[in-house]
Amino acid sequence: MESFSITDTGRMRDSNQDFVFCDENAIGSFPNLFLVADGMGGHNAGDLASKTGIESFVESIRQSHRRTPVSAMEDAVETANMAILNKSFENPHYSGMGTTLVGMMIDDSTAFVVNIGDSRLYRIRGAIEQITTDHSLVEEMVMSGEIGKDQMRTHPNKNIITRALGTTPHPRPDFFDIQVREGDVFLLCSDGLSNMMDDKEIESIILKEERPLSEIGKELIDKANEAGGKDNISAVLVRF
Repeated sequence: MESFSITDTGRMRDSNQDFVFCDENAIGSFPNLFLVADGMGGHNAGDLASKTGIESFVESIRQSHRRTPVSAMEDAVETANMAILNKSFENPHYSGMGTTLVGMMIDDSTAFVVNIGDSRLYRIRGAIEQITTDHSLVEEMVMSGEIGKDQMRTHPNKNIITRALGTTPHPRPDFFDIQVREGDVFLLCSDGLSNMMDDKEIESIILKEERPLSEIGKELIDKANEAGGKDNISAVLVRF
């Protein structure tokens, strides 16, 4: 397994409210763990929400004794959500802060995935496939037939998310378990990447040639910035 993580402020923001975690080594009973969070709120609140969310999630996994990966992830989501809520209650400046979260663990030939918000996980196996479903207003508009999938990236309401950590006492994440094959590449990313590049552009960069994931990750960031870099940009790449 090979992995690489990178995060960038982008060209239009003063601070980076994204936070990433990338570890090929065991975290508690998990053989590996990869996470991307995209914070929201004020200048400091978004930073704190994403950092708190990931750190609390990781610590929960580290201490978990649950028998299945999904149940451990469920507990970790609850723990991270409560940690963010508690910080927002303690300081009025942090009121209303929250964060997206997308995460993955690979065990043998199965990837276990969790997501809440509009940060995404893709699997690239000859072609790109979005595994997660955005919890966003524009995704709901696509599902209702109001707009087409190709309009999501440019719609004026593309940044309105419908679920996040820290915004409700009872978060509703999605869970997936998917098959993994040798040669699969996984991309976890914030919307600062997926809003700046369409899926085919991402696919072409990842499949262009066999090369280190660090080169691929840096090119994805560069291309997103060249396209405008309107938001913070984060990517975690994993090759099995």
